Amino acid sequence: MSGTQQSTVRPAWLGRPHPAVSAAKAVAIAVILLLVAIPFWLIIATSISPDAQVTANGGWSLWPKSIDLHAYADVLNGGVIGHAVLVSATVTLLGTLLSLASTILLAYALSRPNVLGARPVLLAILFTFLFPAGMIPSFLIVTDLKLTDHLASLFLPVMINVFNLVVMRGFFQGIPEELYEAARLDGAGELRTLLRIVLPLSKAVIAVVGLYYAVAYWNDYFRAMLYLNNSSADHLPLSTILRDYLTSTNAQNQTGEALLTNAPQKTIAALIVMGVVPIAAAFPFLQRFFTKGVLTGAVKS
Repeated sequence: MSGTQQSTVRPAWLGRPHPAVSAAKAVAIAVILLLVAIPFWLIIATSISPDAQVTANGGWSLWPKSIDLHAYADVLNGGVIGHAVLVSATVTLLGTLLSLASTILLAYALSRPNVLGARPVLLAILFTFLFPAGMIPSFLIVTDLKLTDHLASLFLPVMINVFNLVVMRGFFQGIPEELYEAARLDGAGELRTLLRIVLPLSKAVIAVVGLYYAVAYWNDYFRAMLYLNNSSADHLPLSTILRDYLTSTNAQNQTGEALLTNAPQKTIAALIVMGVVPIAAAFPFLQRFFTKGVLTGAVKS
């Protein structure tokens, strides 16, 4: 074959896979899907099955014979869970909004060239990502700031996540410089440029980072255990209440409020569903932003 003749051999990743390979991939995907879906379905089915069926099956139900929502009614009528859902929603909403605002402002400042002190600040932030302070220094800072037994302690100490900051900074750096120059020629300042040009072009990364923050705040139970020990149970988030339901062995939790520690598996399953559904329901609406938001933001990070 002549050296100047182009080769017709296609790269391996562009070739058509063997039917056996395609079948093996399909089987593997199906197995993984079942391994992920079955536990979710088992929890949902147990929560809506009749008590007699759950008891007869040893605390679980794979397929409910009839729909019974008494477990959800029992959980919500107790009062503690209703307050916990409200607390979790408040912390998630306020924490996500404050975290997004702080991350956007800091990422924009660090993404612009010739900003005084930007590189030392970025290096200091990355240092905290590689070498986090730990639980005891964080607890001492929260105590010195008198944030204990206050809901602000659940989001102010962790308002900016370094990974989210790096992703958003990389996305801002990927915006064409010509747009910034055009804004400056029109007399726009940095704040106006951020609001009128950068943010409308950054909906994907904002949606992804916002979901990351929301999931972290909604599922965080450990900080409430550290900083809200002296609060009544109606000030605890849902994740902490769920943890008490699952792990407590006495009739009261750490706040002295009575818990259904001997509750049937059906009640615990209903509580787990209530903790998972809000975030799971938001994910399909933001899924289309994930590839664009994360990958584009990571290119120049």
